[in-house]
Amino acid sequence: MSTIEHEDGHRRCSWPGTDPLYVAYHDTDWGVPERDSRALFEKLLLDGFQAGLSWITILRKRENFRRAFDGFEPQRVARFGERKVAALMQNAGIVRNRAKIDGAILSARAYLELAQSRDFSEFVWDFVDGRPVQNAWRERNQVPVETEVSRRLSKALSAKGFKFCGPTIVYAFMQAVGMVNDHLVDCCRHAECAELAVAMVAERKPSEA
Repeated sequence: MSTIEHEDGHRRCSWPGTDPLYVAYHDTDWGVPERDSRALFEKLLLDGFQAGLSWITILRKRENFRRAFDGFEPQRVARFGERKVAALMQNAGIVRNRAKIDGAILSARAYLELAQSRDFSEFVWDFVDGRPVQNAWRERNQVPVETEVSRRLSKALSAKGFKFCGPTIVYAFMQAVGMVNDHLVDCCRHAECAELAVAMVAERKPSEA
């Protein structure tokens, strides 16, 4: 299936279906270029928690995750100890997986270590030369689950100490934060995200000159 037409007359990627929460995420979040390092860190961790689950499961719990993980502030998550972990394991509002919780803490520590020499946003965006890749898929089955770039980024993140960042998770992250525009070409958001990418690159050029 390529896209589906909704009651509002817009054609959208088929994966959100008609779930209002999922459609809102598709329309306002997925594929929008994100440069804020903390926001990028949050999305990487949430994609790690998604492993083995559907994204809508995580999306429905996202606000619970934000409260439980102190707004995904790396400095705070990195200091989580056994008492905090035990509380998280009792929190029915999140995914209670000890390995993933421990992985989030280790990833926060890796983030802080990296921040001593590189901004996290610059680190990840350098893998696409600082500009969103504009794909032109017409069918959902054309969209890859990982790419050569996601494999390189996955390897680099793992080397820095980040956890739950395999190439498939990383590609889902890249799609979510707009490093690649994987809205199908006849989806109403494809052109809109492409315009956001152009604007983002234009805004950055003066500071990079």
